[in-house]
Amino acid sequence: MNFEAADEKRLLQLNELDELWLHSYENAKLHKEKTKKWHDKRIKPRRFEPGQQVLLFNSRLKLFPVKLKLRWSGPFEVVRVTPYGAIELRALHAERKFLVNGHRVKHY
Repeated sequence: MNFEAADEKRLLQLNELDELWLHSYENAKLHKEKTKKWHDKRIKPRRFEPGQQVLLFNSRLKLFPVKLKLRWSGPFEVVRVTPYGAIELRALHAERKFLVNGHRVKHY
């Protein structure tokens, strides 16, 4: 056997493997960018103003899945909107106020 030819062949195989790895890495990166662009295009901006009525998502139902149970409770009135997405709500039938994440709220 010729050891020098085998060494060269092995180095070529390792270089081809590196090229395949880089190519697959680039493809994965492109796929992630396309998926993010597609997702961001479909996000609807939700702006809340004080005095609006909203529904609140009940996240505790995820722990105990029930098919016909309502996942949204409310309506609640928006009292204040903070600059970082938190919303202060007030129940219509009571004077209790509480702060929630803006992702858990939708327009009534």
